Amino acid sequence: MSHINYLSVPKVSGMSRQEFKKQFMEKNLPCILTDFAKDWTALQKWNPEYFKKSYGNNQVKVYDSTFSQAGSTYMGSKATMGFGEYLDRIALGEDLRMFLYNIFSDAPELKNDITLPQIVKGLSKRFLFMFVGPKGAITQIHYDIDMSHVFHTPIEGRKRFVLFSPQQSKKLYRHPFTVRSYVDVDQPNFEKFPALKEAQGYEIFLNPGETLFIPAGYWHHVEYLDAGYAISLRAPNHSLGGKMKGVYNLLVMQIIDRFFNKLFPSQWFNWKSAKAHKLAQV
Repeated sequence: MSHINYLSVPKVSGMSRQEFKKQFMEKNLPCILTDFAKDWTALQKWNPEYFKKSYGNNQVKVYDSTFSQAGSTYMGSKATMGFGEYLDRIALGEDLRMFLYNIFSDAPELKNDITLPQIVKGLSKRFLFMFVGPKGAITQIHYDIDMSHVFHTPIEGRKRFVLFSPQQSKKLYRHPFTVRSYVDVDQPNFEKFPALKEAQGYEIFLNPGETLFIPAGYWHHVEYLDAGYAISLRAPNHSLGGKMKGVYNLLVMQIIDRFFNKLFPSQWFNWKSAKAHKLAQV
């Protein structure tokens, strides 16, 4: 065996709020919603030329592949530049990404191009975030620290996702005090990470206009099949335990991780790695 076996996820449409809650949210199962963004003006309006002309001078933080590496670059941005310059550079294939970019704080009128569907409670235009990247860019496997449910819709460009449920965390060798794993799901090293052979995930190919529902706490590995950008909407975790875990992650776990990484980056990373291997054997 040289690869991980994946399940597919269903494509659904026309679901009521109760049907979606019962079939997917309460069961913590992913799906593709083909009609979530059907009323979005953004799908026809947003393109690189429009953004460069209207918002090209907006200053944005960009990240590269060192984002999650131990040391001084850990969780830090690579540079700040104009949004238009950034779009030009990723069109040429430069490996720079943007995470959780809130363009709507600088351009609130763009919120009018997004219509909130009624399929789930708690969606808010206060938490509209863009994710942008070049063709071939990969965001390594992680889960979202705030434990929200995520609805991810590419506006331009196709994307590939690999998902794992929270129950797979030990098999993915999750680093303690983080929401990160350092296994490579595309080129898995089963000698170094033997428990990874037993992991069961999902593989999804997502087209523009389709929406992937990523349940709270799900691990996700993301690949840009084309240069492009997407919008993520977030809904609060439906369980009290999930909400409390999100608060703990943000206010306690994250601070501990950053503190020790700043003081002892290599030693801290090695300790987390050793602990992850030990937990995978339990």
